[in-house]
Amino acid sequence: MNFWRKMKRSDWVFPTALLSLYGFFANCRPAEPFLTPYLVGPKNISEEVVTNYLFPIWTYSYLAVLCPVFLLTDLLRYKPLIVVQGLFLVINYILLCFANSLTALTYLQFNFAMVTSTEVAYFSYIYSVIPPERYQRATGYVRSSMLTGYTFGATLGQLLISLAGTSYFHINTITLGLMAVAFCVSLVLPMPQNGMFFKKKDVSTETLNEVGGTDIAKEATERCCAWGNIIKTSGKRMWESLKETYSSRSLVQWSLWWALATAGYGQVFNYVQLMWDHIEPSSTASVYNGGVEAVCTLVGAAAAFSVGYIRVQWGVWGELSLGGFSAIGAGCVFLMGFTNNIWLCYAGYAVFKASYMFLITITMFQIALNLSMECYALTFGINTFVALTIQTILTAVVVDNSALGLDITTQFLVYGGYYSIISVLFLVQGLYTVCKHYCKSAAETNTSGPPSAILEEKYKDLDPQTTQNKNEHSKL
Repeated sequence: MNFWRKMKRSDWVFPTALLSLYGFFANCRPAEPFLTPYLVGPKNISEEVVTNYLFPIWTYSYLAVLCPVFLLTDLLRYKPLIVVQGLFLVINYILLCFANSLTALTYLQFNFAMVTSTEVAYFSYIYSVIPPERYQRATGYVRSSMLTGYTFGATLGQLLISLAGTSYFHINTITLGLMAVAFCVSLVLPMPQNGMFFKKKDVSTETLNEVGGTDIAKEATERCCAWGNIIKTSGKRMWESLKETYSSRSLVQWSLWWALATAGYGQVFNYVQLMWDHIEPSSTASVYNGGVEAVCTLVGAAAAFSVGYIRVQWGVWGELSLGGFSAIGAGCVFLMGFTNNIWLCYAGYAVFKASYMFLITITMFQIALNLSMECYALTFGINTFVALTIQTILTAVVVDNSALGLDITTQFLVYGGYYSIISVLFLVQGLYTVCKHYCKSAAETNTSGPPSAILEEKYKDLDPQTTQNKNEHSKL
């Protein structure tokens, strides 16, 4: 009991522990790696409908709601959006368990788009309730709780299917129970006092709460002016953050890779289960999606963790690294598209996911290193929006039945070509940056000259007596 009271009095332990607990349960979804086999099998929906109709709805819905949700997240101060995410997660698995009509499953895609769009609230909440000196530790705890939850959920799902012979329906009901726990945890999160852009201090409490006697029109006018002031001040703060972020060429290039690579990763991640089902049609005894996702997450986490121990001049070698690892990712996607061996496809996906998690960790670190937390939150939102826009274009052209409506194998060949373009773009730029750096270093070495020449250059504008004194001092 004393421990509980002590934790609640802490300025960072209590909210960090609750958010980590929420992150664990919200990402502990044993049924998620088996979504496609569940829809194609027990739900009796054809692979073509899932690929070319249902899944694209999620992409379009996500793009439509991302911007409003991003702005509401800060205005409503994070917690309400986390509660909404927990509620929609519960609705998501209620629909998966009990809905059978195509209309209900179509709404399911919009529902899940609301879940993913509110992730920005989860990632930003912690920075509004704890002091800045605790950011690094709290971020590590929150992100590791997500990873642990996802890995545990995928492993649990695989064990239930492979060892206990549990049906997909019962795995979804177990996941529903876990989402209900996450929703309950979200309700007890502390309410932040301020957002990052919409702050209480922008307008006095008296202005917003004062009752203007019987003059209702005057009161309404004052309230409108107060909120107008908040919006104006917050908009100015956003604009300043935007200029700070994208005025740097280096930050623009890191953000560009973030957006381009995340769009391609999103497509591969969304449709890889369909590829697995295409190579080896699912039966309850032979599906290893959960085990593969668990292993991929651990390998990716290990790759991301290694970033902290790598000493590299990222300003020089960063672009070349982005291009090189993007080439590895392109090769893995091509392998998944060409192979008919399910284990080679699994291995290609593991390497692809690990390389992406490694690079996205470097990218986020490089961007956050040079920005304030407000700028980072805005950059996260903008880069996500750009990535989702590109992903929507890919979906509309490649996947949607109203356009090309390609089969799953051809889709992966397109995604491999897409990653190849990213690789070539950054390899060329990286080679240019490396050559420029070494040419500049060589030029500086050649023009530096001996120490006496440096002294003469440094003191050439001084009077002769002063120069003589300086030279004598250097000899001493």
